[in-house]
Amino acid sequence: MMPHRPLPIIAAPMAGGPSTPELVAAVGDAGGMGLLAGGYLTPQRLAEQIAETRDRTVAPFGVNLFVPEEERPDPETLEAYSRALARPASRLGVEPPTVGEYDDDAYPAKLEMLLEDPVAVVSFTFGLPGAETVRRLRRLGTAVVLTVADAEDARCAAALSPDALAVQGTEAGGHRATLAMTNEPNSLGLDELLTQVREVTDLPLIAAGGISTPHRAAEVLRTGAHAVQIGTAYLTTREAGTKAPHRRALLEAAAHGGPGAPTLVTRAFSGRPARALANSFTEEHDAESPAGYPHVHHMTAPLRAAAARADDAQHLNLWAGTGHADCHEESAGELTRRLAAPVLGGI
Repeated sequence: MMPHRPLPIIAAPMAGGPSTPELVAAVGDAGGMGLLAGGYLTPQRLAEQIAETRDRTVAPFGVNLFVPEEERPDPETLEAYSRALARPASRLGVEPPTVGEYDDDAYPAKLEMLLEDPVAVVSFTFGLPGAETVRRLRRLGTAVVLTVADAEDARCAAALSPDALAVQGTEAGGHRATLAMTNEPNSLGLDELLTQVREVTDLPLIAAGGISTPHRAAEVLRTGAHAVQIGTAYLTTREAGTKAPHRRALLEAAAHGGPGAPTLVTRAFSGRPARALANSFTEEHDAESPAGYPHVHHMTAPLRAAAARADDAQHLNLWAGTGHADCHEESAGELTRRLAAPVLGGI
């Protein structure tokens, strides 16, 4: 069973730096639940973050893992994209990228660590774990959450008997939870997707995608969602490890009011579909970007690192959901309580 928390608010795992022990602890202390992002971390660094989170809070928290891809991308399209990336590499003063290597993100080692030293929740994205993995984690008392983006994926995930499904609508920022990198994500909004998933399973559903205000959180919870999972709004909290140009771009977009700056779903940065603020990099490379995770991720990593060092938001992966115009600079605890205020008020 999912650990009971006073507030049905989950801080989404945001790999690449934004999810920190400080953020996870602050959300937990406010009554919600935070998830550490295991993606891209070494097993040692993930173990350190788990230990640091435990030092900061007694609240339960979780860890998210990337399930490794089994499908391999087309080498020719990867080569062509690496040549195209020579232009921004030159502008950023880094070596032209070569075709990135395949890796499994140290998934087996991270999973084994979580079996030996359990946390309250383990969630999975980019694919589904094996049935025995789900059984072993649940036997240890760890709640298992599987992330899906369409009803058929939800049917497959439910067959593994997890504790809950995280249902991710098209509005979500960052990577869409397609179960294979070559799958083109649907354009289903969260409300419609929740309805479709509810038709194939009675598991608890965690709603994710474009939820950035107290009103929207309450609205989704009234439809029967067990909890809401929120990422973009937490990117500008003080405890988040969001890169400075990314944080600034979100706050500047929010300051202008209205619907905010445009976002798009692009493979340009990682080879997997992910929603981001449009910038010069997406304008130049979205159309030619291949399905090629994690190879494209490794190809663009030096470019993104150089852009961050140069405070250059135009060549950075500015992950953002459609509700990004509601971002504020505040503490994660304040945001958690603010998002839950209508729920606490019985609205």
